[in-house]
Amino acid sequence: MDGQLHAGVTEPPRPAHRRSIAAELAAECGGVVHRETLAQHGIDRFAVRNEVAAARWFLAGRHTVVIGGREPSGTGRLWHAVWETGAEARLDGAAALIAAGMTGFQPEFIDVTVPAGARAQRVDGVVLHRPRIAVPAQGAGLARVGVEWATIHAAQWAVSDRQAALLVCLPLQQRLTSPPRLLLTWKGVGRSARRPFLDLVMRDVCSGAESLGELDFARMCRRAGLPPPTRQAVRRGSRGRVFLDASWDDVGLVAEIDGGHHFLALNPIDDALRQNDRVVSGDYVLRIPVLGLRLRPELFLDQVRAAYRSLSARPG
Repeated sequence: MDGQLHAGVTEPPRPAHRRSIAAELAAECGGVVHRETLAQHGIDRFAVRNEVAAARWFLAGRHTVVIGGREPSGTGRLWHAVWETGAEARLDGAAALIAAGMTGFQPEFIDVTVPAGARAQRVDGVVLHRPRIAVPAQGAGLARVGVEWATIHAAQWAVSDRQAALLVCLPLQQRLTSPPRLLLTWKGVGRSARRPFLDLVMRDVCSGAESLGELDFARMCRRAGLPPPTRQAVRRGSRGRVFLDASWDDVGLVAEIDGGHHFLALNPIDDALRQNDRVVSGDYVLRIPVLGLRLRPELFLDQVRAAYRSLSARPG
């Protein structure tokens, strides 16, 4: 809606009209509207007070008026967090990623950052951060940091390594950023409590076939009591030569180690065609996400060991 549609009014709008104006404004912000925005459209604090007294509108802090319910929800929570924290607040971490379009994750708290020295208010449900290095806000409208920094911060602030890995994968899988851009930003991070783990995760999900997950796999197999697999074995498929990540030719077992690049763009189609070729040829194929080797190696190696033993017991 044009922000000046109702600006410059000479007299306050009638009650029915002001409710229509407020509903239109709130529709842009997930059911909430800033008091200042209402005032710019001729709806002063007395009109707000009357609507609140009639239980048609509700207050959520000093600045936020809830039009579409009793408390902010959905996108409205994000606007509320920024408005109530302070003038220089911006969404960060998972909240900024959601504002950028990420789906598949719902944070319990909303992360907001303010520059060092800036005034800020504590808000229920909001975690306030003051980073040593200020990250500029990006995009019009809802103030937030850029996707790359938001991804890194979300992973650093995650409650577990598993959640951290998820919050690195989702923006890449949903094409909110690209592996080169994310890696470049990660290289600029000075200190991180999760650096050893995130170094591995960034490499695993951002690199291609060179991911060290495939190189580590043979050593993991030896530790699990399995014979070492053949790496990068060559097979002839319906679409030409196929390189297998790991294989045990004596029993017809193949393990494909999927880095983050396997889930981007059209790669899942190519992976499915390659796997189906091997199954049609008589191989037994296990797919292992490289992050699975980082987070739950024992479970995946148990599956490999069980498959190897089962195939070894088949009559020749």
